[in-house]
Amino acid sequence: MRTVEDMFSEMKKIADDEGYQFNPNREELNDILRGLWENEHRYGYLSCPCRIAGGMLADDMDIICPCNYRDPDVAEYGCCLCVLYVSKDWSSRKHDPIPERRPQEYYEKGYPSMMEQKGAGGKEMAEVYRCNVCGYLCARDEPPDLCPICRAKKERFEKFGMK
Repeated sequence: MRTVEDMFSEMKKIADDEGYQFNPNREELNDILRGLWENEHRYGYLSCPCRIAGGMLADDMDIICPCNYRDPDVAEYGCCLCVLYVSKDWSSRKHDPIPERRPQEYYEKGYPSMMEQKGAGGKEMAEVYRCNVCGYLCARDEPPDLCPICRAKKERFEKFGMK
């Protein structure tokens, strides 16, 4: 069985490659890592510990760590919602509350069913991209630099048409 330390070691290699840092407060970091580890054993995947997972991989694809919301959260607030990933200047920044970017409908209807609908206020939702390696789907303005599931590079994503 993989330990929390093994999991963190794998995550650290990826974060280093992507230029991300982890929360420098060791106690907070250990709590977050423990939550990820427990979710991995509960659901079979690294569900973000700061959000409620439904236990269905297809419905939780957007909250698999690193979640779809990490990049905009770190860019705007200096850290992600659960404060696992932080920017280089995070320690010296004012820490404003981070709003939940995940739409409430994802909790009620699931991620895939929401991708088939228009966004809030009748706005079209972001483009949907599919990883050609593992099938991961994400609704974003552009595909992630690395797939959070299989670590495939951005070039391995294609636009995915919803029927």
